[in-house]
Order: sequence, then C-alpha cells, then structure tokens
Amino acid sequence: MATVNNTSSTNAADLYAKIGGAANSNSGTTSTTADMENRFLTLLMAQIKNQDPLNPLDNAQVTTQLAQLNTVNGIEKLNSTLSQLLAGYNETQSMQSAGLIGKNVMVAGNSLPLTDSQAVGGIQLAAPADRVVLTVKDGTGKVVQTEELGAHEAGNFYFGWDGKDADGKVLADGNYTFGVEATANGNKVEASAMQIGTVSAVVRSTDGFLLDLGALGNVAFKDVQQIL
Repeated sequence: MATVNNTSSTNAADLYAKIGGAANSNSGTTSTTADMENRFLTLLMAQIKNQDPLNPLDNAQVTTQLAQLNTVNGIEKLNSTLSQLLAGYNETQSMQSAGLIGKNVMVAGNSLPLTDSQAVGGIQLAAPADRVVLTVKDGTGKVVQTEELGAHEAGNFYFGWDGKDADGKVLADGNYTFGVEATANGNKVEASAMQIGTVSAVVRSTDGFLLDLGALGNVAFKDVQQIL
C-alpha cells in the first residue's frame, strides 16, 4: 500500500490504535481472515480520509491488496470445505470397514495358515499366464509342496491347499508361506502372492481404519484387493 503523508494531526500510531492494534503487541494471537479484512478496510478508510491530495493512494496497489485478501479468504473457505469432505470420507470409510467384519479379504502377503488341514491363499497376475506354479514352505523355509495351478487370466484368483506335502503326508497345522511363478509362452509373467484372512475387528489409527485379520495382523482398509 502506498505511503500516506498525513496532513492532519493524526499520526501512524493513532491510525493503528483506531483499528485495535498496538505498537508493541506481544500477544502472538493470529487474526482470522475476517479480522484481517476488517482491519484492512478500516485502515484503508482512515488513509483515504487523511491522504495528501497531492499524493493520493495508488489504485493499483489497493486493488492488488484487495485481491490478495480475497485469495486468502478463498483458501480459508476451501480448507474448511476440504476438512468437511475429509470428515465425511472418514465416516463413510468407518461404515464400510465395519461392514467387513466376519468377511474374508485378500491383501498382499505370502502367509498361508493351515487350520484343520485347510489353507487358502490368493495370487495376482499382471497378465494372462498359461502356467502358474505354487510353492509351499514350512516355518523353516523348507519346500513341502509344489503344485501346478494351470492357466489363468490376468487379475486375482484364489487357491486351496489340503495341507499335504509332496509325498501325500498330512502336515501339522501351523503357519506356512508360499511363493508363485507364472509364465506365458515361456516368458515370465509378474505374479504376486496374496494372503487371505477373516476380518475380526476394525481399528481406528492416525492413518485411517485398519482391519484386524487375526494371525495375519492389521492391514489398511485401502490395501484390500478383493472381498471374498
């Protein structure tokens, strides 16, 4: 804003005092956008009343400052709107997460818990494959079973394992892991291991809602690849 040469007895300190300021204020209180606008307009009117006719206010500078104030006000309103949208999104996510309790979900991971000689896992293929090979390992990392799963289209699919090793022996229940390899016409196809767990509870965290999958741990709601 242009400097104003005051021709009356009113000085800069008086003008500042009129708009509620203090020359040496140490309160540290931050004004709201509305307060800033009111103070600016009050100061502007005081300057107009006391301006030097030979050196009037610069219209361009006044217009620029008004535009900046409008921008700040717009940003504040936008932030308020985004906060409301975020609160609504969190509420929706909470309801969606609660609706998953008791359901099976597929998430990234290679855990394959064996219970009552039954285990279920998932695989994600980046492209169609004419050969998919599953490898199951025990807790020591030893390969206990290798199975051909045949051809599959791109996307997610799940498989079942009966808990038997390569010799047909029934293995003890426990935690196993698995790996997968896929090819198409002899060329490698990107394949990812996907673990399947049952949602037992929903946990709120600073990063959103987490799904409690029991032995598989907690996973973020956004990381769910498929609901089975």
